[in-house]
Amino acid sequence: MKLHAEDLEDLALGSVFLATGGGGDPYVPLLLTREVLKRTGPVELLQPSDIPDDAFLAAIGNVGAPTVSLELLPSDDEALIALEAFEKQMGRTLDAVISFEIGGGNSLIPIMAAASRGIPVVDGDGMGRALPEAQMMTYAIRNIPSTPALACDYAKNVTLFTTKGTDVYERHIRALAMSSGGMITTVEHGMFGKTLRDALIPGTVSFALKLGTFLRENRGQAPALLAPLQALFADSIYGECHLLHTGKVVDKSTRIVGGFDVGNTVIEAFDQAGAPVEIDIKNEYLMARRGDQILASVPDLIIIVDYETSEPINAERLRYGQRVAVFAVGCPAFYRTEAALDVVSPRNFGFDVDYVPLEALPN
Repeated sequence: MKLHAEDLEDLALGSVFLATGGGGDPYVPLLLTREVLKRTGPVELLQPSDIPDDAFLAAIGNVGAPTVSLELLPSDDEALIALEAFEKQMGRTLDAVISFEIGGGNSLIPIMAAASRGIPVVDGDGMGRALPEAQMMTYAIRNIPSTPALACDYAKNVTLFTTKGTDVYERHIRALAMSSGGMITTVEHGMFGKTLRDALIPGTVSFALKLGTFLRENRGQAPALLAPLQALFADSIYGECHLLHTGKVVDKSTRIVGGFDVGNTVIEAFDQAGAPVEIDIKNEYLMARRGDQILASVPDLIIIVDYETSEPINAERLRYGQRVAVFAVGCPAFYRTEAALDVVSPRNFGFDVDYVPLEALPN
């Protein structure tokens, strides 16, 4: 399968839905990637089963606070600069690239990099959604070293990282992003095909494209899309899809803390009956609550969409007065394992609750 310039809009739409509010706004990366593909032609979407054991791959994406991506605009050569610097550091060329996360702008950066370098992009990613920290990627959970890693900032400065663990790398790379305008492009987790297949969330790029096509072709009020969305997700690695709430955004407050967009939003029912739903944010939508009742929590996916069109809304574009619907989707099975929950359960984000799967929660 090949990804063409005309596929990118649907891919971006589907990946924003899966990004749970994070991953960066896709608009500018979409424009840049489209222009690159117009110059280079389509990019091959490589299936995990077709990756040779000795193929050399690396993950690429943006690191920083998504709000910054609306102001600090990237260029179409930062990803290529980072890739070439990584290859020089490692002393070998890359056979393909992979995504950090199937989320918003970060779903497009690997495609732009692959097109610029003339190599494939893998149909899969390291999260199956978006999550805010490096140690939360499947690659890190599977103990694939994050470094050596290369980072390129908006001024084309390239920085090398070699750390003893991904938790240390996360602190260092976040500090560089904060001191470099808030957003950088990084290449990390160099690995071979045999290792990747055990760590990848497979099929997420093609599923995001399928989901985006569905959302484009079925624009309409969110409640009317519930049944077909449930059918679409039931036949995927995600499974569950619930409609948690509909209403109006009556409060939204975030600020950049430690290189993340941190805050919450409050959504009041249209008829103002019952308690409003509150959603906690750290780049992504992490916890949905109605009073003391938890409706959904990380690592399951929480998605906010425009009520009238069902178009997903990034956290940085959520505004007071918007009429919205809140969906929740089950996470891939990998993130329900003990090893994954050790780093992505609600307690890892400061919530004093244990993870309960979406299908076991009242809503």
